[in-house]
Amino acid sequence: MQLDRTEREILRILQQEGRISIVELASRISLSESPTFRRVKALENAGVINAYSARLDQRKIGLQVTAFVQITLDKGDKSTLRTFLAQVEAEEYIVECHGMSGSCDYLLKVVATNMDHFSELCMQRILNFAGVKNIESQFSLWAVKQDAPLPIAGKSIPDSD
Repeated sequence: MQLDRTEREILRILQQEGRISIVELASRISLSESPTFRRVKALENAGVINAYSARLDQRKIGLQVTAFVQITLDKGDKSTLRTFLAQVEAEEYIVECHGMSGSCDYLLKVVATNMDHFSELCMQRILNFAGVKNIESQFSLWAVKQDAPLPIAGKSIPDSD
C-alpha cells in the first residue's frame, strides 16, 4: 500500500493520541472531516490500523515484575507446537511472545504481581507447557523505552499477502 504524506501523518498522530476526534485530527492535518474520516477508514480496512487501545501503567495496577523468559523446546511434532502456542496465548500474564533465532526458540515478556507470583507462573505453568525443555529468565530493572510509536518513514508499506 502506498502511503502519502497525509496518511503517514495520520498514523503518527493516531499512535500518540488514539482517542483524538476526527474533527481534531482533520484540523491537525489541514484536511476537512469527510476526507480525513475516509482515509482513517481506508487505513483500518487495509489492516494498517488493526486496533485502538489504552496504555496502562503496569505498576499502578499491581504488576511490579517484568521478566523476559527464554524458552527452549524439545524437538517435537506440529501438534505439540500448536499446543504450546495455544497455552502461551491463553496465559494472560504473558504479554508478548516472539519466535527467535539463536540459542532459544521463543522469548516471552511476562508480567507478575511480585516474585512469588512470577515463580509460580514459571514453575507451575510455563515449565509445564507442551514441549518446554528449558527456561531462562531475565528481569527488567526499569523500562528505558517501551510502547514507542512505530516509525512511519517510508512511502509504502509492503502488502502482507
